[in-house]
Parts: sequence; C-alpha cells; structure tokens
Amino acid sequence: MKTVLITGANKSIGFETARQLLQQGYYVYLGSRNIEKGQQAVETLHSEGLNQVEPIEIDVDNIESIKTARQLLGQKTEVLDVLINNAGISGDMPQTALETGVNGFKQVFETNFFGVIEVTQAFIDLLRASSEPRIVNVTSGLGSLTLHTDPAWKYYQIKPACYVASKAALNAYTILLAHELQDTPFKVNAVDPGYTATDFNHHTGPGTVPDAAARVIKAAVLGSDGPTGQFFSDDNVPDTGISPW
Repeated sequence: MKTVLITGANKSIGFETARQLLQQGYYVYLGSRNIEKGQQAVETLHSEGLNQVEPIEIDVDNIESIKTARQLLGQKTEVLDVLINNAGISGDMPQTALETGVNGFKQVFETNFFGVIEVTQAFIDLLRASSEPRIVNVTSGLGSLTLHTDPAWKYYQIKPACYVASKAALNAYTILLAHELQDTPFKVNAVDPGYTATDFNHHTGPGTVPDAAARVIKAAVLGSDGPTGQFFSDDNVPDTGISPW
C-alpha cells in the first residue's frame, strides 16, 4: 500500500484529495495545522468507510512543527511514496505592488513558498526510500509569469501581488527541484487545481472541489513514464493541460 502525506488536508481540496486517494487504495497521512480539525476530518472519512487514514499535526509555517511531524511519521513508516504540498494562503486583500508592505509579502511567502521548501527537505529521506516517489506542489494558474504579460489572458487583470509572487516562486522551486532529481525515480510537478469554489476565494470559483482534487491526484499517481518538471493547468491551457511558466 502506497503512502501519501498531504499538507493542509483537513478541508476543501486537500480533504477531497485525501478522500479520492483513499478510494484508490493509498494510505493517507492527513496533515493539518490543528490536530483537532485533522481528527474531525479523519472521523468523517472513517464514517464513509475509508479507514486507511490518520491525522498528522503539521504547521508549515513552523519549522519545529515540521520536524516533529517528520519524527512522528518516521515512527509509523519507513517509506513515503507521495508528498502533496497543498497548504496555502491568499493573504490579506487588496494586494498591490506599491502599497502592500513587505510584511504582507513575508506572510504569504512563509506558507506558500518557504513552508513547501522546509516540508520537502524534511521528508525527502522518506521519499527517497520509495521506488516511485512523487512530489506535487499545488500552485495556481496565477503563478504563470508568461500569461501575466499577455493582455488577452482571461485572468490578466487579476494581480494580487503577494499571492502571484509566492506562486511564481513556488513554480521556480518546482523547476529547480525536478532538475536536481531528474536522474532519479522522482516525478516533481506543479499543479493548478483551477479556479475552484472554496473558502479560499469565498466560493466564487466556477470549478468543483472533486474536479480540482482529481487534477492534483493525476500528478500524484504518475507512472514511471510520466513527465517531471511540468506546470499542469487545465484552466490556463485546456487543450494540453500544460501551462507556460
């Protein structure tokens, strides 16, 4: 049975990702900043007959929490097959390049960028023990710098400075990580789940949570012949599902 750790998985897309992976036979470590909320999420899954899941307390903004989670997970398994860096924040709005203070940028980068780096580095040894390790960084279509320079792009006018910059940085880290691991069995990809109706955007998105989770899972279960170092986005480029960086 393959194992997966999902950060920020007690609700929304992360939770649905956990549900669908459980249905596919994975053992899920459901990461949650608040262990009580994580336990509640697990109990919901148990009530659906999905029992191969347990909560892991992990606050991606806190390196000590990450280290504790790594130690705990190491006591439960010697192998982690999939890491899904799902936890993320939008930050306070509005966000502009000229008027948003640097602390606003730091807050968003702490979760969306630095947290991903620290979690990935903390769990990389368990991932290396897998025969088919997968890392999925949940990004946003708004992280495409190429499209942000195209006035014809449907989201061209949407430019929350902190959020866009953090996701562009996450995309860059994905490229670098995939390159560093290119001669190994790792598959490292960034996935845009799409503009989805969640608490994240006050349920304004047109997409559904199950569809968003399915996009994330597609990268998590790639076979040995699957791509690495890609930016998947059905929203940005429906025809191919591959977004420009």
